[in-house]
Amino acid sequence: MKMWAGRFQQSLNPEFENWQRSFAFDRRLLAHELAASRAHAKALESAGILDPGELKAVLRGLDQIGRQAAASAEFGKDSEAEDVHHFVESQLVVLIGETGFKLHSGRSRNEQIAADLRLYVRAAIDQVRSELAQLCDVFLERAERSGTSAMPAYTHLQCAEPVLVAHWLLAYVEMFLRDTERLAEVHKRTNLSPLGSGAVAGATLALERDAMAADLDCQGITANSIDATSDRDFVVEFSNALALVALHLSRWAEEMILFSSVEFGFVRSPEAYSTGSSAMPQKKNPDLAELARAKSARVIGQVTALLATLKGLPLAYHKDLQETQEPLFAAFETVQALIPLVRGWMQEAEFDYPRMQERAQSGFMNAWAAATYLVKRGLPSRLAHEVIGRAVQLCLQTNRELRELTLDELRRLSPLFDQDFYACLGLDAVLALHDVPGGTAPVRVRQALRQAREKVDLLRENVHAHA
Repeated sequence: MKMWAGRFQQSLNPEFENWQRSFAFDRRLLAHELAASRAHAKALESAGILDPGELKAVLRGLDQIGRQAAASAEFGKDSEAEDVHHFVESQLVVLIGETGFKLHSGRSRNEQIAADLRLYVRAAIDQVRSELAQLCDVFLERAERSGTSAMPAYTHLQCAEPVLVAHWLLAYVEMFLRDTERLAEVHKRTNLSPLGSGAVAGATLALERDAMAADLDCQGITANSIDATSDRDFVVEFSNALALVALHLSRWAEEMILFSSVEFGFVRSPEAYSTGSSAMPQKKNPDLAELARAKSARVIGQVTALLATLKGLPLAYHKDLQETQEPLFAAFETVQALIPLVRGWMQEAEFDYPRMQERAQSGFMNAWAAATYLVKRGLPSRLAHEVIGRAVQLCLQTNRELRELTLDELRRLSPLFDQDFYACLGLDAVLALHDVPGGTAPVRVRQALRQAREKVDLLRENVHAHA
């Protein structure tokens, strides 16, 4: 029985009917539809539409639908329901009789889908934040295990300065922690109840909206029924936050692809996350990293699809909004599947610390430290930069490093050079020179590790509080 068929005389075109149904994908919302329906049923009893016995029957029926869905992943797959709302009503009527039809009193599918999606996004945010907390744990563990090992840092993909391996890994922790903060902000704006908004103008019954919101553990109610039934900002915001998570994972993937190549040789990809070549027996291809890099494009594409769908819609609800669901589900499920795989990869990957350390001490990555030596002796920074630039040019012409230039050669470039210059060129000295908060000096990195650990522990506590 259609939820809207009373004024129609002609049946739907069978192809159109099948094409416009959304239950194949919005069945993901079943648990949230049941939760919102329970809250609505209690409000109906308070409004005198359901008597206590009918409320008990409705709640019992909704619980039974939930148990059936939990017991079988196939439950409802062959249903002819138009959408998840139609499915729940149909199942409820089968279980408790015509009393099931009373559940729709005073509400509209427009507010139902808005509520279901808010509850879905709220739960999805908690899941992603939990996964990111675990991912940060792995990066922190690898950073702590790396000790004082150093590696080259790059700008423009050219050797720039040496940094601690831990400092490099902490950069990713910072990215992922920002992701969790963005998600928490989206959670705050999402966690409002639109129940009682009706189709567009508000419910036609005196429903206790605040009570329904409290029943769903929402922070409050939406303020305007027109906006509440058509708002999908929270879907866009969540998907955009997921796109940034995917972007960060893609940047990580690109570095792992580069660093695991023979040319770099800093990282050995785990065989459990790699495949070989059908033609070349020697190959070990970084498949997980390559797919992570590619799948980020899909998540970004889902955000674009959402924005394009919403940009031309006048108020309030339109069937177009049905098309916002699949991009949301796809973005979340892509990121949800990817994070644990990246976590597993990072747990098993091997870092070649000796090779990284060796590369951190060549390629003039101590040049800024050399210029700083002259600055501390009174030479203006721009002139010190020029002097060391000419020293590097001399090294390139003679195939040497800065530490291999003689003191006489250096003094021909500037009389400020002295024997203590060579001490400032060593790896330990160069690292220690960056002794500012956020810098790679070992003392600062140890502080940063402690601070990051505190942030991740706090994040984990916060996530568990919402579980």
